Amino acid sequence: MTRWWRSHSVRVRLTLWYLFVMILVLGVYDVAVFVFVSRGASDTLNQQLRQDFTWVVASIYQEGDGTFMLDEPEPITPEEGLPWVQVWSADGNTVLFRNSEAERRPVPQNRPVTREGVESLPTDTVPLRVLTRRGDFLMRRGALKDARVIIQVARSEQPMRAQLRELVLIFVFGLPAAAAVAGLGGYTLARRALAPVERMTERARTITAENLHDRLPVHNPDDEMGRLAVVFNETLSRLEESFDQMRRFTADVSHELRTPLTSIRSVGEVGLRGPRDDHAYRTIIGSMLEEVDRLASLVDRLLTLSRAETHQATLSSEPVDLRELAEDVVGHLGVLAEEQRQTITIDVQDRPYALGDRMVIRQALINLVDNAIKFSAMGGRIQLRVFEDAAHAVADVTDSGPGVPPEARERIFDRFYRATTNATGTGLGLSIARGAVEANGGRLTLHATGPGGSTFRITLPKAPAAKQRAVG
Repeated sequence: MTRWWRSHSVRVRLTLWYLFVMILVLGVYDVAVFVFVSRGASDTLNQQLRQDFTWVVASIYQEGDGTFMLDEPEPITPEEGLPWVQVWSADGNTVLFRNSEAERRPVPQNRPVTREGVESLPTDTVPLRVLTRRGDFLMRRGALKDARVIIQVARSEQPMRAQLRELVLIFVFGLPAAAAVAGLGGYTLARRALAPVERMTERARTITAENLHDRLPVHNPDDEMGRLAVVFNETLSRLEESFDQMRRFTADVSHELRTPLTSIRSVGEVGLRGPRDDHAYRTIIGSMLEEVDRLASLVDRLLTLSRAETHQATLSSEPVDLRELAEDVVGHLGVLAEEQRQTITIDVQDRPYALGDRMVIRQALINLVDNAIKFSAMGGRIQLRVFEDAAHAVADVTDSGPGVPPEARERIFDRFYRATTNATGTGLGLSIARGAVEANGGRLTLHATGPGGSTFRITLPKAPAAKQRAVG
């Protein structure tokens, strides 16, 4: 059953659900109407019987010879037929009077006549609804007898049953017709409701990696289909951006790998052009190894960046003393700064502790300080400032370089991007630093820049006080 249900389209399933619910509602409605109408018809018939009883009590009398008569003509229309009247003695053993209808259609007594109430009794033609009740009659011409009798009045149930049969026929033939109309309407409604999905499907089928700039049609952004199309278009935008980044990354990697590979090939070809002594071969091999080291360093940086961005690296979560880490980084890169006659200072406020992986945060700080050394002028000044606020531990790295050009500030953290054409390096330092910081739940931003230098800010989660005391 489940496989059969799932093998049909959403449009057909919606139509079947709609048809099922409509048939259920119509069925309940028909039953309710039938019960209401049948109860109303039965109450109307009982009301007629009570009126007939009142008329019989007012009209029947007894002659002096004991004969019972009806004093007035029966107050009914010819279409309704004559009322059925029967009068019994007070003990219920003797029939005192029957009118012509009672003579023509005798009925069996299923219960004692002395028991009052309403019941349906069969006849040779149609069933009768019989009302049995005690009543007084009018005595005339000096007849001295008990005035209490049992009166039975009856009406045919044929008109009521005919009305109910007609109602049932209307339901029997009307329900399938209504279901057919409902099914057609439900299918049309489902088709119109799902038409945007069909259009989105056709458009999505034509979108490939070559035309990710195409978008799905959005006819009404306020309904469910429109919101679905908007979300899908946003997904396409992110995919397009990812594809563009991947293309740029592939092109940049190809360019960066081509340089050391070309150098290795060139040095090798030069070494093979003629016989050389041992010293020349050692020089050639040394040059090739330098390019190999550069190539290996580039690959390692790319792997580090990829693992940081995809959160594949296993990181620890421990309190990291930013003051101690800043001193460690300055000691590690102090030789590079001395070669440029640059000064690195550390400004510490309190003793901030960050929560994260110390080695990964250290790599990010090393990249920022190394970048500051590269872009600061000879004899320049580099400052590391570490502090904390209510929820974060912060490290600022400020150089004394020319600043980041306005057109480069949006792309400064893109991999392989260089703000100037004569910049050294691979253009991966800031990308790796940002990936390392974000992998620890922090942010790396260009806090300030200008002709006097730039400040890059690392913002990390602050270690809880309990953990700080544990390592302090």
